[in-house]
Formats: sequence, C-alpha cells, structure tokens
Amino acid sequence: MGMTSFRWQGQMLIGAAGLVFGLSGYAADAQPARGGLAQALEQVWRLDPQAVALDAREAEARANQDVAASLTPEPGSVSIGSRNDRLNRNLGKQEYEVELATPLWLPGQKAAREAEAASRIDEASAKRVALRSELAGELRDAWWALAAARNAKALAARRLDTARALEADVRRRYKVGELSRIDANLAQTEVHAAGAELIETEATLLQAEQTLRTLTGTIAPQDMTEEGPTQQRTTGGTLAIPEAHPLLVAAAAAARSARARVTVVDESRRAAPELSLRVVRERGDFAEPYANTVGIRLKIPLSSGAQVRRETSAAQAEANQADAEMLRAQTRVQLEAERAQRALASAERQLSMAQERRELSTENLRLSEKAFSLGESDLATLLRIRAAAFDAESFLGRQRVARAAAISRLNQALGVLP
Repeated sequence: MGMTSFRWQGQMLIGAAGLVFGLSGYAADAQPARGGLAQALEQVWRLDPQAVALDAREAEARANQDVAASLTPEPGSVSIGSRNDRLNRNLGKQEYEVELATPLWLPGQKAAREAEAASRIDEASAKRVALRSELAGELRDAWWALAAARNAKALAARRLDTARALEADVRRRYKVGELSRIDANLAQTEVHAAGAELIETEATLLQAEQTLRTLTGTIAPQDMTEEGPTQQRTTGGTLAIPEAHPLLVAAAAAARSARARVTVVDESRRAAPELSLRVVRERGDFAEPYANTVGIRLKIPLSSGAQVRRETSAAQAEANQADAEMLRAQTRVQLEAERAQRALASAERQLSMAQERRELSTENLRLSEKAFSLGESDLATLLRIRAAAFDAESFLGRQRVARAAAISRLNQALGVLP
C-alpha cells in the first residue's frame, strides 16, 4: 500500500503542479506589450471591406475640393450651329455660329463650397480613424475570447491527465484488494467527465480560432500578449475622455460637414448664372461678303421658393440629426468608459480573491491526498476536494484573462488603439 500510494500521490502532485505552473506561465506571457495586438490590427485593417473603400471616399472628398477651388462651379460648354437657304431659295445665304458658355458662382457660393469640401475631407479622415477603432474593438473581443478558450483547454487537458493517473492507481489498488469496486468506478467516472470537458473546450477553442482568423486572415499567434493600461485622468471626480477619441472626432466632423452643407444651400438659392460669348459669321447671298458679329449673353435663372424650402429643410434636418448624434456619442462614450473602469477594478479584485482561493484549495488537496494515502479518508472526499481545486485553478485562469480583457476594454472605451 505504501509504495503504490506514494507513487500515485507523486503523480497527483505533479499534475497539480502542472496546473499551477502552466497558468503561471500564461501570466508570465501576458506581460504588458502592444506588438501582438497592433500587428493583428494591421492585418484586420487590410482585409476589412469598409477600410478598402475609404481611400475612394477620401479621393471623392478631395475631388470636391478641386471643384470648389475652380473658377466656375461647372465646366463650360461650346455650341456650334449653321444655317443656310439651300432647301428653298438657294441664293447663297449662309450663317455660322459659335457660342462659348460658362456658369458663374453666386455671391458667397464659392467660399461655402470650399468650406464644405474641407469639412468633407476632415470627415473622411475622422471616419478612417473611427473605423480603425471599431475594428480594434472587434479584434480585442476575439483576441481575449481565444485566450480564454486556450486557457480552458489547457486546464481540461491537465485535468484529464491527472484523472487518468488517479484511475490507474485506483485500479491497481482495487486489484490487490485495497480499494472497493465503488472507488474504481468513481475514478473511471472522473476520467470520463474530464474527457467530456476536454472535448467541449476543444470545440470552443476551434470556434474562437476561426473567429479571430476571419478578422485577421491568418492563424492566431501562440503568444497572446496583454495590453498595458492607459493612464486615466479625472475631472471633478469623473473619468475624463480624451478629446481625440475617434468616435467623438468622427461625430464632430460629421456635424461640421452637415452645417457646412446648410451654408452651401443658403448660398445656392437659384441655379448658377451663365455667361455666353457668341460669334456669328454670315452673308445674305452669293454676292455679299461674309460679316462677323460678336455678342454677349447673361442668363440668370429664377428662384423657386418651394425648391429652396425643400433643399433647405433637407440640409437642416441632416445638420440637426448630426448634432443629436454627436451629443449621443458623447454620452455613450462617457458611460462606456466609466463602465469599463468599474469592470477593470472588479476584475482586479476578483483576481486577488482567485489567487487566495487557489492557494487554499491547493493546500486542501495536498492534505486530502496525504490522508487518502494513509487510509484516513475515502476516495469520494478526495475527488470532491480535487474537483474544488480544479475549479479554483479554472477560476484563476479565467480571472487572469478577464483582467487582461478588462484592460483592453478600458483602452477601447478611452479611444486608445493597440
């Protein structure tokens, strides 16, 4: 009994030590570093469909700026005409006409268009940063979901190894009559339970790996590095949000663009006037020489009150909506940052309690193993204490990942990119 029990006890202690050092190794890997997430974000950015279209959107905004900076609101036009009397009298009457027409800016319209074009460029740049921030949030969620799945699988695998070692030792002791058939069945049941848990964690891990690979287009790295916490500032006891927060900058840029559009509509209450230069070369009959005439024409379109009201109302509605969305974005960002701050504080407290719980459960497991080897405790008690120890290890691993994820969520809420 003594030699077999000590051999089994050693295997149990090795398995428990593997759990402890395995999770400690994970914590050592999760030192503050930004390289992993930053590199993954670049991969996500290259594959995202919206990011691919942003260059074209920005090019469109710059083209609008070039149009606003031109001398005329629209390109000019050339018209050519000819007239003669060959179908009726055929006396040699001939007339050629060339007309050059160009639209003109309305007073104040050119400056308004230039201001709108500049605001559209700023909006396109702000949307680029905001989209990058949104992709960073998706990446962070997938990143730490994968880290949690890997941690759960590693723990389940160690649990199965320890359960097999226990089952082998109990079977040997059952054959020599030291333990009952019930003990052998309990040990075998533990192996089945640990194997089922491992299968479940493998399925969860596969799903997490596929989710991250969909975003980045590559296999997830083995080193799941942790972000460093961003320094927090408070104003009057309230968490201060950086002015350069991507979502706030994008909302403000959209509001400015909408207001600039209202100004353009106010300065464009009628169609553009048109100035034309007309040159005519003509003769009355075959005997007359050609004569040239030059004329100027100014076309001033009239304004339609209903059309002006329609365009003004549409632009004003867009501006009002943009202002409301900006205010809502400010409130949402503030609340998300405060919630993320409280979540991080809670995760740190739970991590501290999980470490204490792991220490107590490890000591209980050591004492229970010793008592079982000496025949002072039964197998059912050992399995119960052993399950509690595994639960403590699992909880500690989850809390380490949860704290790292909470740091990333706070960085995300503050608008900090990896």
